[in-house]
Amino acid sequence: MEALWVVLGLVVLIVLAGVFSYNRFVSQRQLIRDAWANIDTELRRRYDLIPNLVETVKGYAAHERGVLEEVTRARAAAVAATGSPAEQAAAEGPLVQALRQLFAVAENYPDLKANQNFLALQQELANTEDRIQTARRFYNANVRDYNRRVGQFPSMLIARMFGFREEEFFEIEEAIREAGPPQVNFTQEGPSVSFGAPGTPPSERAPAPGAPPAAAAPPMPPPPEEGSPS
Repeated sequence: MEALWVVLGLVVLIVLAGVFSYNRFVSQRQLIRDAWANIDTELRRRYDLIPNLVETVKGYAAHERGVLEEVTRARAAAVAATGSPAEQAAAEGPLVQALRQLFAVAENYPDLKANQNFLALQQELANTEDRIQTARRFYNANVRDYNRRVGQFPSMLIARMFGFREEEFFEIEEAIREAGPPQVNFTQEGPSVSFGAPGTPPSERAPAPGAPPAAAAPPMPPPPEEGSPS
C-alpha cells in the first residue's frame, strides 16, 4: 500500500512538473511575440521617416537620382516583407546599406547638412535606430532563453510533445550612428581638440574648427661630408 502511494506521489510530481514546464513555454513564446511586435513598431517608425528624408535630400541633390531611387526601392521591399525574423532581416539589409549611401552623399552638400529639417530627420532616425537595437537585443535575449529550454533535458520532452520549436534570432545593423565625442590631445604646442570615433589615431582625426594647423617637424641637418671637420 505504501509503495502505491509512493508511485502515485511520483506520478503527481511528474504531472505537475510537466504542467509547469508547459506553462513556462507558453509564457516564453508569448514574450517573444511581444518583443517582436516592439521591433516591428520601431521598424515602421523608420519606414515613416524615410519618405520625408528622401524629399529633403532631393531638394538639394536632385541629380543623385540613383541613390534616392535605391532608398525608395529598398524601403518598399522592407515594408512588404512579412515573413520570419530571418527573412525580415534579409529585407532590412539592403535598406540599411541604401540609407548609409544616402548619408554619405549628403556629406558632399554643406547646405543640405545645415538644413534644419534634414538635421531633425537625421536625429529622429538616429533615435529610432537606437530603439530598434534595444528592441532587437531584448528579443534575442528571450529567444536565446527559450531555445535553450527547447534543447535541454527534461524540458525538451515537453517541447517535442507539444510542438514547441526553436525561434529565429533577428540580426540587423545600424543605418546611422551618432558622431563620437570630441577627442582632446595634449601636445608640446598645447592641448588640441579633434573630432572622430573613439580609438581613431590622432593623425587621422580632423582638427576642431578654428584650431591652428599642426606645426611641421624641423628639417634634419645634412650629414657631414667625408674629410670635413666635425
